[in-house]
Amino acid sequence: MSEHAQPKDIDFAVDRNNLYREESFTDLKVASIRRLIPVNQDGTEDRSRTPIFLGHTQLMSPEGPVPLQARLMANNLDEAMNEFPKAMESALAQVVENLKELQKKEAEEKGDSRIIVP
Repeated sequence: MSEHAQPKDIDFAVDRNNLYREESFTDLKVASIRRLIPVNQDGTEDRSRTPIFLGHTQLMSPEGPVPLQARLMANNLDEAMNEFPKAMESALAQVVENLKELQKKEAEEKGDSRIIVP
C-alpha cells in the first residue's frame, strides 16, 4: 500500500459553515495583514463570528527568503497593526528554535553514523 494519499482518499468538500472573505493590508515595506471576515453561504457577512487577523512578512537570509506568519490577536485593524511586531518577533523566535532543533538532530544523526577506527 502506498504511503501517499490517493486522490479518492482526499475530501475536497467545501465547509459551507466556515467561509471567510479575505482583505489584505500592507505598508509596502514590512507588514502584510490579512483580515478574514466570516461570511454566510450567500456571501453576506456573518456577524455571529469574529474576524481573524493574520500577519505575514519575510526576511532575507543567505539561503533565500524566510517567510514568517502568525495569528494576530486583535479585534480590529488598529489592534492588528499594534500586535504585528510582537507576533513577528515571536514567529521568528519559533523559526530560530526549530532550526536549532533541526541542526541538533542532524548533528546527532551524523554522530551516530561515524565509524571510529582505532
